[in-house]
Amino acid sequence: MINSNANALGIIFPNSYDSLVPELVAERLMASIPFAGRYRMVDFILSSMVNSGIDNVSLIVRKNYHSLMDHLGSGREWDLTRKNGGLNIVPPFAQKTVKVYNGRVEALASVIDFLKSQKEKYVVMADTNIAVNFDFSAMIDFHIATNADVTLAYTEQELPTSVIEDDNLNGDLYYTLRTEDGHVKKIYVNSKEHGVQKFSMNIYVISRELLIKQISTAFVRGYSYFERDILMPHLDELNVQAFKHEGYAARITDVKSYFDENMKLLDEDNLDALFSVSPIYTKIRDDNPTRYIGSAKAKNVMAADGCVIEGEVENCVLFRGVKIAKGAKVKNCVLMQDTVVEEGATVEYIISDKRVTITAGKEMRGTDTFPVYVAKHQVV
Repeated sequence: MINSNANALGIIFPNSYDSLVPELVAERLMASIPFAGRYRMVDFILSSMVNSGIDNVSLIVRKNYHSLMDHLGSGREWDLTRKNGGLNIVPPFAQKTVKVYNGRVEALASVIDFLKSQKEKYVVMADTNIAVNFDFSAMIDFHIATNADVTLAYTEQELPTSVIEDDNLNGDLYYTLRTEDGHVKKIYVNSKEHGVQKFSMNIYVISRELLIKQISTAFVRGYSYFERDILMPHLDELNVQAFKHEGYAARITDVKSYFDENMKLLDEDNLDALFSVSPIYTKIRDDNPTRYIGSAKAKNVMAADGCVIEGEVENCVLFRGVKIAKGAKVKNCVLMQDTVVEEGATVEYIISDKRVTITAGKEMRGTDTFPVYVAKHQVV
């Protein structure tokens, strides 16, 4: 783990894009959605910041944050248990100025006094809807080299169909870019264009002093959105640079994409692309290694620690503590922590939340285009 100070502090918005996955965030937020067997979505951005030397990180939460606080704790696993800086979770009403915010401007305005009291030169801001092993050091170096006022990261990809067709994003806007020689010349809000786009990752680098100035002005004027209300009207005045992310990125835009992005990690090339660049840290759960008992059969399975497999499993992502009983058949599924599939049950194309039980002899099937989601603690 790199402990050098990158002269930047991190701010993470854990509730961004909750509206895209209402089933998964009924009792949690986007940042604490389980992903890739033993991780949460927040682990990727938080670990990337720590690996880049950012050791002062604040998370401005809005609602449903109990699971996030339980997961992060004091920040020990990320080496963020520190006297100065470290991990700072900012819940609503923690102070008189901290309220339930609507947009990024309101969120940042609620911690403006905190920003003024810090010493780092730069602020790095990010959401948690993308599982990515991101090099923040390279982005900060790019920001300095180009003498940018603001640098934003993007990927080149087609817009997900679910995003294009969703007319009810409940305030969670997405942005695409038009650039010239690296300069951002135009930002489009909720584009419906098909084909490869420069799709913003909502990752930004900006000087702390400039951020304080812009947020103070925008908040007084009643603005809500950093991109729409601050960046877009001032693209001619500010030097806004675009930083292209070339590596692997798993973007969650709906429940189907959550299923697909988990399943993609069964391909070793994708798995290596996400995890081999730098380590990804997560909360430790002391458990036994996965056990395959008796006539168990497993093919193309990602199984976290604590799993017990006695039946047949194929093309599945199994989180910690999943139990597949003798005679059960599980195929093309994402089963979260402590899911139990009892004897003789058959499940296919299922997303089970934590502590779900599929009772003996039951048959449940979704399809590759419509995986069936089973809510937390349900007994089917």
